[in-house]
Amino acid sequence: MRILALTSWWPEPADNGIKLRIRYLLHALARYHEIHLIALAHDGADTTQRQEIDQLCASAMALSAPQVNPRRRDVIASLWHIQPASVRVRWNPQFSALVSERAAALKPDVVLAIELATAIYAYTLPDIVRVLDDPELVGLSAWRQAPSPVEKLRAWLTWHKQRSYVRHLLQFFDACSAVSEAELSLVRCLAPAHTLLALIPNGADISEDSGNWGAPQPDTLIYPGSLTYHANLDAVRYFVQDIFPHIRFRRPGVRLRITGRAGPEQLAAFPSLEGVDVVGWVPDVRAEIVRAWCEVVPLRAGSGTRLKVLEALALGTPVVSTSKGIEGLALEHERHVLVADSPESFAAATLRLLEQPELRSRLAAEGRRRVADMYDWRVIGERMNNLINEVVERRRRVAPGLQRIGNA
Repeated sequence: MRILALTSWWPEPADNGIKLRIRYLLHALARYHEIHLIALAHDGADTTQRQEIDQLCASAMALSAPQVNPRRRDVIASLWHIQPASVRVRWNPQFSALVSERAAALKPDVVLAIELATAIYAYTLPDIVRVLDDPELVGLSAWRQAPSPVEKLRAWLTWHKQRSYVRHLLQFFDACSAVSEAELSLVRCLAPAHTLLALIPNGADISEDSGNWGAPQPDTLIYPGSLTYHANLDAVRYFVQDIFPHIRFRRPGVRLRITGRAGPEQLAAFPSLEGVDVVGWVPDVRAEIVRAWCEVVPLRAGSGTRLKVLEALALGTPVVSTSKGIEGLALEHERHVLVADSPESFAAATLRLLEQPELRSRLAAEGRRRVADMYDWRVIGERMNNLINEVVERRRRVAPGLQRIGNA
């Protein structure tokens, strides 16, 4: 089949969770289908890096646009619109025209909107099977956790608007995939009967060889994540301010290495802290992860399932995480990872790994085994292929003018 894939990120280099998901989905689909990619890339994205994309896709195009944030008046005006303010202010007519032109020329069998941001450009295309991947609802559903009544009201309004928008969009989509059971439950409450639903979680490439990057270094911790993302910045600040001092008090030689993109504003938040190395973006973060004694994931915010956790476990590097950091993943405390939600318990768990090589070995083996059993992208990717094949076959079985077959 011919698939037109829409994304809001240029996939190369695959240096964050969203890009990694796009990369692996394209790998899975390209095994059986002809893929044509159109990306609405963030302004400044380097779209010249395209070696892997050109191998996977029959064609790949990108339109660069600035990331516009809604103003107060946009938010207020959204009370009278079905679309959230973020969708309306980021609407790009050039991208819409490009999608329509390519769809008319290619006549694809399926349009796949990866992420909610691209769904608005897919749902008006005529006579085509539409699939939405990851409607991104879970993070907003936690509005009750807002710290004050005013913020709670604001978060509830955002959640209500997004929920209504997704309900509206799903009327026009034949299928929708979610990254976690929690996400799937939310979507199930909104989707019409005809929309086929599937769980397609994030994963890792378990086939990657971790033996060529060197041995793990004692007393070395890593946090791989772009500090330009607010949840990562909050996690690193929390770790450095509240957790790391407890660890360094007992083991003064411990070092934390932070990889991922960081602008001047984020770098200023960590001015020459003792024991903290802000490495920045690296071409292949796997080498850094393999050489770390363990990965720390002190996340307190954000949504989705954590690719950074799965990648580390796939590479044989054990993980200490908050409950939030492994949200949506079938990982057990003390069996696959160590979980701690207070600064003191997080420091204690990290020290256990640093001081007990046998615990590290056991968690590394069990964590890698769990990823191989449940989160190998070669298996997960087949779920997307199965979903697309099933929804296309459904469309073919329905005679023109008759009501379409609903979900069982």
